Order: sequence, then structure tokens, then C-alpha cells
Amino acid sequence: MGDTSEQAEDVRDTSPGKAGDGFAGAGDGSPADERDRRRAAWHASGRTLWRGSVNEPMGERLAALAADAASVYDMDGWADVYGDGVVAELERRVAALLGFPAAVFFPTGTMAQQVALRCWAGRTGNPVVALHPLAHPEVHEGGALSVVSGLRTVRATGEPRLPTAGEIQELAEPFGTLMLELPLRDAGFVLPTWDELVAVVDAARARDAVVHFDGARLWECASHFGRPLAEIAGLADSVYLSFYKSLDALSGAVLVGPETLVEEARVWRHRYGGQLFQQYPAALSALLGLERELPRLPSYVAHARVVAAALAEGLAESAVPWFRVHPEPPHTHQFQVWLPYDREVLNDAGVRQAEETKVTLFRLWREAGAGPPGVSVTEVTVAEAGLEWSAEDVKAAVGDFVRRVTG
Repeated sequence: MGDTSEQAEDVRDTSPGKAGDGFAGAGDGSPADERDRRRAAWHASGRTLWRGSVNEPMGERLAALAADAASVYDMDGWADVYGDGVVAELERRVAALLGFPAAVFFPTGTMAQQVALRCWAGRTGNPVVALHPLAHPEVHEGGALSVVSGLRTVRATGEPRLPTAGEIQELAEPFGTLMLELPLRDAGFVLPTWDELVAVVDAARARDAVVHFDGARLWECASHFGRPLAEIAGLADSVYLSFYKSLDALSGAVLVGPETLVEEARVWRHRYGGQLFQQYPAALSALLGLERELPRLPSYVAHARVVAAALAEGLAESAVPWFRVHPEPPHTHQFQVWLPYDREVLNDAGVRQAEETKVTLFRLWREAGAGPPGVSVTEVTVAEAGLEWSAEDVKAAVGDFVRRVTG
């Protein structure tokens, strides 16, 4: 199963549509046709909480990259070859930003994380990884840790939150690595408190384990913890971060850690097929994300709390029998909304709202996966476009959306 984050939520279906028009689908009600209808509606919306580049036509995306790249890197230089040039410069900047001695670029976060955990297993002599059952490797990687890397996992907790120090202390068997996903996306982008995080790390170290952060979205955690990124990342022995999830890059990930670990990871990257000939578009877009999106994330997190509160107020005043905004307030600039309706009904209401009013409130709904049928959940992301929304704007959009659901 692939990542279903809002950035990736509507690109998993790669069925071809009609040739020519970049937003044209098959026109026959197929999944590809519905996907392209949503993309067209989102793209045409004058108001949206998040305008991700994944929903832009290729020509627009390439033109923007070409126009902006010179602001972050010398475009008269040669393109990268097998990881030098702009890729090496990106690695250097990220390592310095996070306070680690070295960093290595990967084409995907799945590969970066598997390599990191495999390297730590070899160094600790223990192939057991303690993690949350909702962590990305358990839910979205097709069992790759065991099938590809020969690792075994144990559940650090069954609760929809990060594990506590007590739960780590009480695990019944030894483990070589504790992996913490910050934030824990599938539980609602939730985070522990700073003191809780420090205590969990200390508990793992007391059991002679190393600590690895799945920090795909670590960029957006500084506001919640009230600490700079380097201090947060510095709690761990290694950290993986994504460039497209929070920073809106084309793709790519980075692993930071000790120099010896990073050099070993480069060897495994090649073995896993990740030693790509050239990656300069992804690297340039990552540098742009560091330059532009990273400084803005605190404002997105702050406004997400305004949006979440207004959503809750608007839903409370509406005709829905019940709802849940989770967590409330959000820990990052992303959070969940739950409603007691089938996803098809909610998705239809959302796309009609976007088409008819040019306002995109909710994007893609999915079945909740747990609990009774007929309950759906969506992920809300607040980014630059969302800063324009007042609380009253949110409540008005909620009212219009609910009328389309219940009318």
C-alpha cells in the first residue's frame, strides 16, 4: 500500500485518460476520470486551504522550477552525476541545518528508512525494530522491512499515540532500534510533549537500543515542541526526512546521522537501486522548499489551529449528527476530520462544491478502516493558500458543504 498523504492522495491511480488535455479523463466514469475531475476542480478553485504542486499541470510545474531555481543554486554549473553537484550541496545544507555530521539523499523515503534500519540492525546485532503499528513501514510499505531487509518488528504500543517511556521499559523482548514517527500521521498527525519524547528516547537508550526518527514531516514539528529542528533531531541517532511532504518538492528524501552510518547507507542505496544517474530537478525543488516553505511552516501550524476550531464550530452548528476534528487543537499544520457518511457521498459533495463555487474545503475522503461502516475520514492541510481564510470563511464553506451532503 502506498502513502496516502494529501500530497499523494489522488495520484495512486495511474490509469491513462484521453490524450491532449492534461486534465481530461476517460469520460466514462472510470477511476481515472473521477481523479482528473477532482484535479481540475481543485486547480480551478480560487480558494483552497492547500494548493499543492502535485495538482498542477506539468508545464506549470516545470516553468516554475526553471524560473526559481537560480535563487538557490548556480544554474551555470554542471548537472549532478550519481549524487555530486547540487545533490551533494543539498546533503551538506540539510546536515548543517539538523546538526548532524553527514547526510545522504535518497529517491524515496521508503528506501531511506529501510536502509537506515538495516544498517542499525547490523551495528547493534539485533534485527528487532520497536515501532507503532500505525507507523509507515507497517501500513504503507508492503511488509518490506521483513520481506526485503530481514528485520522483525514489535509493537511499542497499541494506543493511537506515540509510545510512553513506561511502555518502552516494559517491552517483553530486546530490540535493537526504536523507531518513532514524528508526527504519527495515521493517528492524526499526533505528537508527544517534549518531556514525553525525551523520556521515551532515554528509556530506549536504557535498554541499549538506538533511536531512529521517521521524520518525514519533522519539518513541521518545531512549533509544537517549542524547540529548533536541530534540537529535536538531535535526540535521535539518525533521522529520515521527506522533501515533498512538507516542503512541496518534486520527490526525494534525506537520511542524516553519523558519518560512518551515512557512508554505509550510500552503499546500501546503490544495492537497493537508488543510485540514480541524475536527480537535479528533485534536488533543486528540495532546496527551494528549504528556502521558501520551511520558514513559513510555523505560520501554517498556527493558522491550522484557527481553521480546525472554525471547522468544529461550523460542524457543530450544522445538520451532521456527529463529527470529530482530531487532534484539537492540531499538533502540526495537518489534522483529521471524521464524519458519519460514506466516502462516495462526501467526495461527491466536495468536488461539486469546488466546481460550482470555486472553493475547495475538503479533498479526498476515505473509509475510516476501523469501527462501524459508513464512517469516513479526511486529512486537512493548511498551507500558504489557507492563510487567506478567516474563521468565518471556514464556517461558511462548512455550511455549504454539509448542505450538499444532507440535501
